[in-house]
Amino acid sequence: MNAERQANYGQSSHGLRGDYGRMRADYTVDQEYSAYTEAQQDRWRRLYRRQIELVPGRACDEYLAALRELPYQQGIPRFEVVNAQLGAATRWQLVAVPGLVPDLVFFDHLANRRFPVTWWIREEHEFSYIVEPDVFHDFFGHVPMLFDPVFADYMEAYGKGGVKAEALGALPWLARLYWYTVEFGLIRTPQGLRNYGAGILSSPGEVDYAVTSPKPRRVLFDLRRIMRSLYRIDAYQETYFVIDSFQQLFDATEPDFTPLYRELQALEDLPADAALALDRLVS
Repeated sequence: MNAERQANYGQSSHGLRGDYGRMRADYTVDQEYSAYTEAQQDRWRRLYRRQIELVPGRACDEYLAALRELPYQQGIPRFEVVNAQLGAATRWQLVAVPGLVPDLVFFDHLANRRFPVTWWIREEHEFSYIVEPDVFHDFFGHVPMLFDPVFADYMEAYGKGGVKAEALGALPWLARLYWYTVEFGLIRTPQGLRNYGAGILSSPGEVDYAVTSPKPRRVLFDLRRIMRSLYRIDAYQETYFVIDSFQQLFDATEPDFTPLYRELQALEDLPADAALALDRLVS
């Protein structure tokens, strides 16, 4: 299947998993920590033990520094405990949600420095791969990066831009930016390529593949190239985009995108495995 799915930026056109019957108007719910079974807590601990062994030398330093300070070893984290740390670091808060939420709801949360985290955990048969984000993907993949001040500001700006993009009919382009940065982004460091995307960092296989395999194309960050690029949801990425710093990412995406959206309307989409002569490759 060569299809494009909006990442966890709020796409809700398919059947939703999760209990939406007890949510508030903003789609938030209580975590109800006592509802987690011991089997679910054990599943979290095993997911954590597996992944914590894989991220050193593959994840960026900002991610690893935050991860070391988070209370993840004993079981599924409590939102209020992590929020105390996160609020002090970057003024962000996590809100529990039933699962994927509508576009504007997601953007509004981000624009107000709130990150929606799915409260439920995957089933045992989904241990190595899950289609929708669960509490492990969100807490392990996304939350540590919110402790970096520049990346945290980028996420707020993305939320504000999303509200505007929805009104302009530009969500597919903005979704690709989210996919290739927040979910599957790479960064160059003095030690070599490192992952910062949550989709990679929570994956047992792609966390190594993304930075070591000779198969994918690794292209230096190019905003227009990213927004034209389709992506895969059924396999490891065929193309990754590489930034030099989170400040570069913030600066490149800070201007008003309205003229860019008009430009993109006249350009064809690119397949996920596109190879362009102007691509600046990273080895």
